[in-house]
Amino acid sequence: MASRLVVSTFLSLDGIMQAPGGPGEDDSNDFPHGGWLAPHVDEKFGQIMGEQLERADGMLLGRRSYDILSSYWPDVPDEEGGAKINGMTKYVITRSPMTAAWRNTKVLVGDAAETVAGLKRETDGEILVQGSSEVLRTLQRAELIDEYRLLIFPVVLGEGKRLFAEGTLPAGLKFTGSTATDAGVLYVTYEWAGKPLYGSVA
Repeated sequence: MASRLVVSTFLSLDGIMQAPGGPGEDDSNDFPHGGWLAPHVDEKFGQIMGEQLERADGMLLGRRSYDILSSYWPDVPDEEGGAKINGMTKYVITRSPMTAAWRNTKVLVGDAAETVAGLKRETDGEILVQGSSEVLRTLQRAELIDEYRLLIFPVVLGEGKRLFAEGTLPAGLKFTGSTATDAGVLYVTYEWAGKPLYGSVA
């Protein structure tokens, strides 16, 4: 028994993942660019996200991402994706106890690396990580991420929280696929492949 941890992230071309969904989503550090995703959403984007949700058996969230998603998804009709995301198990990583009102949510209190390592051992299938930049740092350092599914948007922001911030543990990745939407979003997938390989180009 072991599940796969899959990071699905919206990124600007310069690697920013902060507040894609709208103004006010995450204004920390006076981030002024909330909502940069919306102008590039089209039918193909919706298909990609729908397929990701269908493949997932659970979702892993940090506290901030839980607050954002739980304020929206419980009211989404079943036929618009609500059935899947509301029905799947949500795991919330937090250092402080909390009460989760969103149905099928389990609160995991403690060190993120230890907690998620235990979760992977005790579950099957695919656990999707959405947002949660601070949790991602810990999972990267602990080498717990099995796959990255990156949606890269045609916008440069110049500031904000990054998926691969300075100090990220070096890792090798195996390219597994790519496609593009009509709106210019590039969808690229990679599997974790251990340590990077090095050499020289003569």
